[in-house]
Amino acid sequence: MKLHKESKGTITVATILFIIISVLAIYFLKMWSLLIIMPLLIVYSLVFWFFRVPDRDILEHRENVIAPVDGKVVMIKEVEETEFIKGKAIQVSIFMSPLNVHICRYPVSGKVIYKKYHPGKYLVAWHEKSSTENERTTVAIETETNHQVVFRQIAGYVARRIVFYCNEGDHAKAGHEFGFIKFGSRMDVFLPLDTEIICKIGDITKGGLDVIAKMKD
Repeated sequence: MKLHKESKGTITVATILFIIISVLAIYFLKMWSLLIIMPLLIVYSLVFWFFRVPDRDILEHRENVIAPVDGKVVMIKEVEETEFIKGKAIQVSIFMSPLNVHICRYPVSGKVIYKKYHPGKYLVAWHEKSSTENERTTVAIETETNHQVVFRQIAGYVARRIVFYCNEGDHAKAGHEFGFIKFGSRMDVFLPLDTEIICKIGDITKGGLDVIAKMKD
């Protein structure tokens, strides 16, 4: 199983803790130590599972908007996007549980024209206000279809580290990685009002593979 580069520090700490606690359990609890070690081993294995990098064949896309993350569609609504678009847009929000793959991918192809990190609160990720009040990053793309699309990584109650690698001027390719969020969190995508929304609330998405919307060319 291939692991993400962001796993290094977390897995190092988890390994040290697992060894220390296991040794102490064996020393003090003897034959009863398995009552501690077995549940601990399950948690330790979940850390590796969380940082997995699945093999996915990413296709070329022009009009299609691709799911930026693995998760569940929890919101589709018309909103006022005040940071970059400064006008009405369709917001599609995808919630990620701690068991989902947490690689963040570009939803559209084009040029990165804006990026900004915002410190903030840690409301539960499915809370509507988390989009504007939580720790988050905002990225805007000028698409190949001459639209402006904004997407936002949002930290949740558990997720407290957001990583994004893109810079203004970069070429974005739909479905390809631009960042990572550690543990449960959310991604919001803000699309033009005339975008054809293909997904619906409750849909389970696979980042980089599933088409969630289609823009007019």
